Amino acid sequence: MGEPLLAVAGLTKRFGGLLATDQVSLSIPEGELHAIIGPNGAGKTTVIAQLAGEIRPDSGAIRFSGEDIVSLPAFVRSARGLARSFQITSVFREFTALENIALAVQAHAGHSFRFWRPARIDRALLGPASEILERVNLAARAGDPAAILSHGEKRALEIAMALATGPRLLLLDEPMAGMGPEDSAQMVRLLAKLKRDLTIVLIEHDMDAVFALADCVTVLVYGRVIATGKPDAIRANHDVRQAYLGADEVG
Repeated sequence: MGEPLLAVAGLTKRFGGLLATDQVSLSIPEGELHAIIGPNGAGKTTVIAQLAGEIRPDSGAIRFSGEDIVSLPAFVRSARGLARSFQITSVFREFTALENIALAVQAHAGHSFRFWRPARIDRALLGPASEILERVNLAARAGDPAAILSHGEKRALEIAMALATGPRLLLLDEPMAGMGPEDSAQMVRLLAKLKRDLTIVLIEHDMDAVFALADCVTVLVYGRVIATGKPDAIRANHDVRQAYLGADEVG
């Protein structure tokens, strides 16, 4: 087998006396949906932030597509093919769904968001933006302001904005946070579709979604990896049951 798309070794980050990530190592081949789970405060979001380039690790290595990227800033990593969504939606509420994506396409092309007016009429931007909206099942909402979209639709729109950067690896931080059952089911269907074409690192508290989607699962507790494996192996892992999932949740 060749080198994994993403290889992380010994990733360590302290915030004062708090060890947020403790020698975290990951190996993620192209085409895998890799879930990172763990209790609140386990260090999951800190891992994602270090992968995206928003936080510099104290030590450790990050290789993406064979390149050492640990010293590269976030915008360069984005240009290399890493895209991230956040726990809290960050769409432009006053713009339509289509305009939000056009802005993301424009920004990825190297233009500032302050030139948003041309993005609203530039067919070179609106064409790709329409295709991306179709990809996340929001084509019918193209002309609607983001402010009136449902919570689940806003999360899908945020993922669409990440897709506008043309990523090879998508970093998703709790995309189902705050969703009801219907929106969660729609998000699971969307992610199942996207995983056919993308490598995805997923942080998620919804265990039904994790075990439905993940090819591989890593469990963090207090910043340290306690288990990595296929979903069935994680369900059966005694340490995982004791530290996080609980026997009743994985039986």
